[in-house]
Amino acid sequence: MITISELITKYRKEPNSKLAERLIFTGVEGLDVYNITAPFVLDNTRLIAGRVEARDSEQSDICFFEELPQHKTWNKVETTQPLKLQDPFYTWIDDKLILGGVEVFFDERDPRKAQWRTCLYEFENLQSHKRIFVGPLGMKDLRLKQLEDGRILVLTRPQGEKGGRGKIGCTIVNHLNELTIEAIEQAPLLKNQFIDTEWGGANEIHILNGGRIGVLGHIAQLDEQQNRHYYAMTFELDLESLEMKSPKIIAERSDFLDGPAKREDLIDVVFSGGLVLIDDQADLYAGISDADAQRLRISNPFS
Repeated sequence: MITISELITKYRKEPNSKLAERLIFTGVEGLDVYNITAPFVLDNTRLIAGRVEARDSEQSDICFFEELPQHKTWNKVETTQPLKLQDPFYTWIDDKLILGGVEVFFDERDPRKAQWRTCLYEFENLQSHKRIFVGPLGMKDLRLKQLEDGRILVLTRPQGEKGGRGKIGCTIVNHLNELTIEAIEQAPLLKNQFIDTEWGGANEIHILNGGRIGVLGHIAQLDEQQNRHYYAMTFELDLESLEMKSPKIIAERSDFLDGPAKREDLIDVVFSGGLVLIDDQADLYAGISDADAQRLRISNPFS
């Protein structure tokens, strides 16, 4: 089993050169943009999807932002309808963009009780999309990646009786139409992962050289004052043994620029959004303190 104490001690001992940059979003003045994806291209346009909401609210939209490199900003795409979701992620399956997020709604019998689930949308272009899957109630951090043989790797994050505060499960389906709630709920948990008092999840899956599988994720805990502490992490996934190998923390809050926080208990939060691998370096795109979005240049964690 891995622990934050073990990983963070090792991380802080290793020499790391890091360069942080705040991302500037326009077209959403007065609102926060955070928990972003890494950039991707659709309709010949370089985009980022981000969670957009007021500082004092959890009612959020996923919006698309187009890069304006001459202004060093990302501008909201007005021609695309925002999705009523949180925490966007994307993948490509059969050359189609699949974008997902967390849908939050309230129990009709108890309006104070929130429920959530992961929803997937298929995009033909920026103006045309359709919902293709709704995940199990209570599950965030559902992630997909098409393997070299065409099958689809699915990483899950059950909580409760099976996953405690949150552990990563793994299964493979042959086609997207085989993705079912039953397949997700029956996915076995990875070995050698989080202890019961901590939790984590997968945020993005990478196919590495030689068919190796790298995972960008997060690991988190609560302190005695109920403050949250989230760290960006990576590991390699052994599909034969279903083991989490070479886990490491790759960033903590102090690596980024100072900035606002949504609440006092969220100050020490780095939520991994996406990782762009650039030879022996990588750019980590992350949500910071539930109020900010930054990019951090780090060493390639999978080298």
